[in-house]
Amino acid sequence: MKMSCLKGTTISFSCLKLAFPSYPSSFQNLPFRRTIKPLSAALQTSPATSPSTTKAEDQVARSHWKAAIDFKWIKDNKEAVAANIRNRNSDADLELVLQLYDHFFNLQKEVERVRGERNAVANKMKGKMEQSQRQRLIEEGKNLKEGLIALEEDLLKLNDKLQLEAQRIPNMTHPNVPIGGEDSSMTRKLVGSAPEFSFPVKDHLELGKELCLFDFDTAAEVSGSKFYYLKNDAVLLEMALVNWTLSEVMKRGFTPLTTPELVRSSVVEKCGFQPRGNNTQVYSIEDSDQCLIGTAEIPVGGLHMDSILAETLLPLKYVAFSHCFRTEAGAAGSATRGLYRVHQFSKVEMFIFCRPEESEHYHEELIKIEEDMFSSLGLHFKTLDMASEDLGAPAYRKFDVEAWMPGLERFGEISSASNCTDYQSRRLGIRYRPSEAPVASPKSSKGNLAPPLFVHTLNATACAVPRMIICLLENYQQEDGSILIPEPLRPFMGGRSVISRKL
Repeated sequence: MKMSCLKGTTISFSCLKLAFPSYPSSFQNLPFRRTIKPLSAALQTSPATSPSTTKAEDQVARSHWKAAIDFKWIKDNKEAVAANIRNRNSDADLELVLQLYDHFFNLQKEVERVRGERNAVANKMKGKMEQSQRQRLIEEGKNLKEGLIALEEDLLKLNDKLQLEAQRIPNMTHPNVPIGGEDSSMTRKLVGSAPEFSFPVKDHLELGKELCLFDFDTAAEVSGSKFYYLKNDAVLLEMALVNWTLSEVMKRGFTPLTTPELVRSSVVEKCGFQPRGNNTQVYSIEDSDQCLIGTAEIPVGGLHMDSILAETLLPLKYVAFSHCFRTEAGAAGSATRGLYRVHQFSKVEMFIFCRPEESEHYHEELIKIEEDMFSSLGLHFKTLDMASEDLGAPAYRKFDVEAWMPGLERFGEISSASNCTDYQSRRLGIRYRPSEAPVASPKSSKGNLAPPLFVHTLNATACAVPRMIICLLENYQQEDGSILIPEPLRPFMGGRSVISRKL
């Protein structure tokens, strides 16, 4: 399927202004460091590129960043990595990666050997000698220089190929993750029960039409299918959900953010997404290196890119509001109608940077925050430990929450929480320096500084607005067609307790 593109890059959104009576002290004096580097010219599409360039060659030519992949660990744990690739149904080619790595390792040694010979020749020329001998050394040095240049060019190309293939290898998988497809996912928790109705149940589309909450038809004419206008009380409900979610998560020590909604393609890639792959979910801006974000996970992940953080700053916890854009390639059918699967939506996302030994603890914390919020809204839901084939490349483990949607007569996903360990940080270059330094070596030139380590990253959906609107409308519908507003949201809806027909 052809990748969706937007022509032009002039895009603007109005900002949502949020006000709360007080803020936690946890977000004071945080290390907001933005590093913006010029992209390699190889990333840009060059008109001088030969039409005969192969796809593989073009991919290598576009390579402009390097992940800090531990190739020795992969080689030493070949069988475990191969099994992980199979269990996740990944198309990564481990044998090719190992072949390229061996070739790279040997070529690197050859480059070092030739460089050493060249330096030896240069040192010889510093002394006094016959002119004929000097001339021979000059010729030898020239030949070694030319050979070294060629070897270094080959080494760079080989490194690009190695990175291209190695970056397709998914993260390792938690030992408790079920092996198999989505049907193999295990239920961790079941909360509440499905509401019982004494009248015919309506879905959110019918309810929205009667209450004048949505306009899909006009949006289809203006923007295309899977777009929508929210109207009247639906707008207030979205704002209430966003404000309530932010206030609840901030109480737990998270720093609020709004993020850029256009990011560089390289940042999307470093977070583990494929902005220009087949059936991509990412909108790429034509004739640009930028993409629209599909989740705030991407710009928040890039917030500390190419940084070394002090250990005392960890964990860093953020809660980000953004609009999200997804192509939803291949999505169709009645199960995805209405607000369930759309191209643009609002979302509140949680993100944590932490020490490696703490990531499983914070994964449990994130899913508990989600479960507590959904419970307080009175939803019937289940939490799933997702199976290996349903994990995205960055995820070590992922918990999904599915809530009962009476109009759809099924559970539907409303959130997820993923522990990505160091998969993203190795690509984004985010490390921390341990506070306790090892015993200094007499040969150490860096004093007592401990070597920096890669942080672990975690992300979780606090509120995907359209799916939450579906849940609230369908679960709280009344016989007269009105919608009860759950108690926690009423202060954010001006104290109102019901959404009813306009007279």
